[in-house]
Amino acid sequence: MILRSAQLFCFAALVSLLAACDKTPSDQAAASADQVVRIGSVAPLTGPQAHLGKDNENGTRMAIEDANAKGIVIGGRRVHFELISEDDQADPKTATIVAQKLVDNKVSGVIGHLNSGTTIPASKIYSDNGIVQISPSATAVSYTRQGFKTAFRVMANDAQQGRALGEYAVKNLGAKKIAIIDDRTAYGQGLADEFIKAARAAGAEIVAHEYTSDKSVDFTSVLTAVKGRAPDLLFYGGMDAQGGPMARQIKALALNVKLMMGDGGYTPEFVKLAGAAAEGTYASLPGVPLDKMPGGQEFSARFVAKYQPIQLYAPYCYDAVNVMIAAMQKADSVEPAKYMPALANISHQGVTANIQFDDKGDLKGGAVTLYQVKQGKWQPLETVGAGQ
Repeated sequence: MILRSAQLFCFAALVSLLAACDKTPSDQAAASADQVVRIGSVAPLTGPQAHLGKDNENGTRMAIEDANAKGIVIGGRRVHFELISEDDQADPKTATIVAQKLVDNKVSGVIGHLNSGTTIPASKIYSDNGIVQISPSATAVSYTRQGFKTAFRVMANDAQQGRALGEYAVKNLGAKKIAIIDDRTAYGQGLADEFIKAARAAGAEIVAHEYTSDKSVDFTSVLTAVKGRAPDLLFYGGMDAQGGPMARQIKALALNVKLMMGDGGYTPEFVKLAGAAAEGTYASLPGVPLDKMPGGQEFSARFVAKYQPIQLYAPYCYDAVNVMIAAMQKADSVEPAKYMPALANISHQGVTANIQFDDKGDLKGGAVTLYQVKQGKWQPLETVGAGQ
């Protein structure tokens, strides 16, 4: 009987040992940490913009893994940060559903959403529940004009970006007659409206303003209408999934215009979708070029080795996580109500910039860089301090 008890004891010990060995480093870190802090990440992980959504998710994940490797202590307790990732499918209604899901999961903060059209409706849910939201990519001006103390962003907004694009189109490219197409989303319409204001102020005439959607793939009718007005530049307010096919159709219709987009077009995917028609296209991206960012080159090397080439917003997601955690450390609390004031007044050296927020939650002094596709790759043209 004693022998059998000893055998059972040894068997139980062996099972426990094997179970411990089967745990991932993340599981082991969570088990040894005094407290688990959940950080939400929301982006389109399925559909036409999934390549951008995964880019956001990976940038967020890398920041969380880096933070966990440091063994951060907040409020006298070691913290293990846990990523809670959700797919909003770039759909406003879905965005509110997953926002409530994150609230129910008791996240301490949210990185997202990717699109302005999803970020804005979700922001009310986060505000109502006192959860800090930092968008790495939503540029619509209205996002931070709702009076929500929980809303922040780490890149220039569309007032800054639209002004840079409109002025560059007229003053640098000599555009006199400009046509506009926007996708009617909060992002596309908002950026187009800001572009129009700046272009008109610089002396250009808006000869046409047509509309499409962020689900369209055939732009023949709107491009034919534009062609009849004989513009010398076409500005498209929308994302790369539509911009790429549009560029092809512009070429097929022999529409002799310069094509310009905002940050939604500045991606490797646009070049892939547009093919040879991408050549000469102009676009912008808030911030300085990656290799000019304070930590851009190191971040790029690490990110590419771990995941894949950067699509667009990954560095901003990385910074959004780190500035949130820096505020938690400064306040010595992971509770949003306690670290939010520290976030509002923070000065944090990130990968993309020295991050400080104004009284609305917008990035102070946000720069904007103009790019052009040359020999199949986006090349920087000029950086302007549009937010200064």
